[in-house]
Parts: sequence; structure tokens; C-alpha cells
Amino acid sequence: MPKSGTLTKAHIIDAVAESNGYTRKKSIETVETLLELIKRSLESGEDVLISGFGKFCVKEKAERRGRNPATGKDLILSPRKVVTFKWSGKLKEKLNTKTNNKGKEKTR
Repeated sequence: MPKSGTLTKAHIIDAVAESNGYTRKKSIETVETLLELIKRSLESGEDVLISGFGKFCVKEKAERRGRNPATGKDLILSPRKVVTFKWSGKLKEKLNTKTNNKGKEKTR
């Protein structure tokens, strides 16, 4: 994980190159291909399921009333599509295997 606390595409490319012995160019192509596949699937309305990680889904948001927080003026928000993420049970378990309030590690 990078020191900044945010994993970027550049960090992913470097990690792919290092762990697979790829050149930087080959790593860029690999990561770009993967991201393009995910984008195309979501654009066509397909879900993207990555076992052990989670599922990206496209959801329809209906038209609704909203408010501009800067001006307080009411407005109508148009319908739109959004991408949601549901994490897998394995990822949920990994992220929640922290220490509890007493400082002892959780066991299963």
C-alpha cells in the first residue's frame, strides 16, 4: 500500500510489473485492458463480479427533488445511473479482522 493511503493506477501498474516480472509497458497494457473490460461491462449494464473481492453493479436512480447546498435553492435532479459496490464476505472478513475494544485480536 502506498504511503499516501490511496492506491492509484500508477501504484497498481508498478505492483503488476514487480510481481510478474513484466516491463512497465506490458504492465500498463495489462492494467488498461482490465479497466477497459470493467468499463465496457458496466456501460452495457452488466455486473462485474470479482470473486473474493466484490461485485460492481449499475443502478438506476430516479428523478428526485434536491437542494443546492450553496444557495439553498430547490431543484429537480434528473434520472441517472450510478455504480455501486458490494463487498464479498471474504473481503468483509479481512477488513474486520482488526482488534476489538480490549486490544485483543478477534478469533474465529
